[in-house]
Amino acid sequence: MMENARVTSDPKGEYQELVDEISELLGAPATLENRDFELIAFGAYDSEGELDASALDPVRARSILTRRSTSAVRTWFEGFGIARATAPVRIPPTPEAGVYRGRVCLPVRHRGVVLGYVWLLADDPGPTDRQLSAAMEVTPRIGALLADEAQAGADLSRELRAVLTAESGWQRDMALAELHTELGARGEGLHTMVCVAPWPSSDPDDAPSVRTIPSATAVCALPWGPTAQSLALLVRLRSPEVLTPATTAAARLLERAEGVRGSARPQSSTAEHGPAGAHQQTGGVQGRGPTQPPNPNPGQGQAQGRDTGSEQQPGRAGEAEAARAAEGTAEGTAEGTAEGTRGAGRTAGGPGAAGRTAEGAAGAGRAGGQTPEPYGPRPGRVVAGIAVPHSGLADLGTAWQEASAAARAALAEPRLGPVAHWSSIGPYRLLTTLPPTASHDPAVRPLLAPAHRELAHTAEVFLDCAGQAGRTAAELGIHRQTLYYRLSRVEQLTGLDLDDGEDRLLLHMGLKARRL
Repeated sequence: MMENARVTSDPKGEYQELVDEISELLGAPATLENRDFELIAFGAYDSEGELDASALDPVRARSILTRRSTSAVRTWFEGFGIARATAPVRIPPTPEAGVYRGRVCLPVRHRGVVLGYVWLLADDPGPTDRQLSAAMEVTPRIGALLADEAQAGADLSRELRAVLTAESGWQRDMALAELHTELGARGEGLHTMVCVAPWPSSDPDDAPSVRTIPSATAVCALPWGPTAQSLALLVRLRSPEVLTPATTAAARLLERAEGVRGSARPQSSTAEHGPAGAHQQTGGVQGRGPTQPPNPNPGQGQAQGRDTGSEQQPGRAGEAEAARAAEGTAEGTAEGTAEGTRGAGRTAGGPGAAGRTAEGAAGAGRAGGQTPEPYGPRPGRVVAGIAVPHSGLADLGTAWQEASAAARAALAEPRLGPVAHWSSIGPYRLLTTLPPTASHDPAVRPLLAPAHRELAHTAEVFLDCAGQAGRTAAELGIHRQTLYYRLSRVEQLTGLDLDDGEDRLLLHMGLKARRL
């Protein structure tokens, strides 16, 4: 559920009191999680003497230390029917899954909707039915708190979205006033915006609650392109020099995005989540445990699967490689035959450096040369952008523009991501303000054809290296003569003079803008 921090009061103390009350009724420490398995409060263990490690298991320890559980763990326990249960559900221990101790789950509902779970580590025989009944009488009060907090969070999401999407003028002024009223004193001081894009789900309920993100104030979903969504997060800062709260929040959201993508991906194995369709028992009836343990690092296997799936098919890969080899041979041959008639009037450092001879045919080897990447954002990547600090709420629109620009730059240039700061994206600070057609310059357009991808990459690296041939050749892993030949081909295709500063600027900006 998308939840923002409650604004009327701080519910943390109330949650803790209720969890402590349940812990006392059951005679054992309990934990409270929302329905997304994000930790809200937990009862204290007896600190008399040294803590027995057997009192915990890996699943419980991770929940307390990271304040959330993995999607695999969530799916595992939901397989016991806890999301539909109206009474305590007993879950047996399953050591191979890291669940060394049995559990009792008390579903927390409000108006028939499950909003969270109270968990108790309990081996047989566990608490009595009378104790569990007394504990269940406390859960409606927790459900009411969660519902109130969700409503307050929905209000904040709506107001933040209104501020970030309103037109300049009275509409934005009204939206800012409403947001300031909702935030109260927390609307003062330093803030920054974080943009996570593209968010891998169009369902707002897949966004994490702000409670689990330190220093976060509000979150909302905003359109990203024609069909995608992004997340906008308002983060409080203590110092303009320390952006750690924002980078921590960005990392947390990227991790959550990976979990959302993993849960949406079809599962072909029971190794992560156990048998599909099993454990549908409710009402406190103890069911069978899953037969396979959850994968403690599900994202790793999924990431590998995506990498494999995104590669070219063998036939197409072979064709592409053959085309590149043929192009290299053609370049080397053309250079070797053309250099005898080419003039030598340029300076040694220029693209048409003097002294080029038939030895340019060595360029056909391309030993160590880089394979250029396609222009434009890579599909499937999720990145985060962070704005510079701003005081108060008046500049939230500017902060969002900075954060979304940094995210666009990170999608365009993988070296900037996965978390990019607006202050560090260089020319993209300007390029992201230009219309999409800015890269469609008629001089640059021929170079952007797929057949000339390597020439475009060579030109971009050459310009990134400030026109220094030695650095460029080393960066590309090619001979200087090959570099000179490629740059001459760039000039032929574009009609630009790479010895002219303005022509260089036009080509450089056109190539960079194309990445967006």
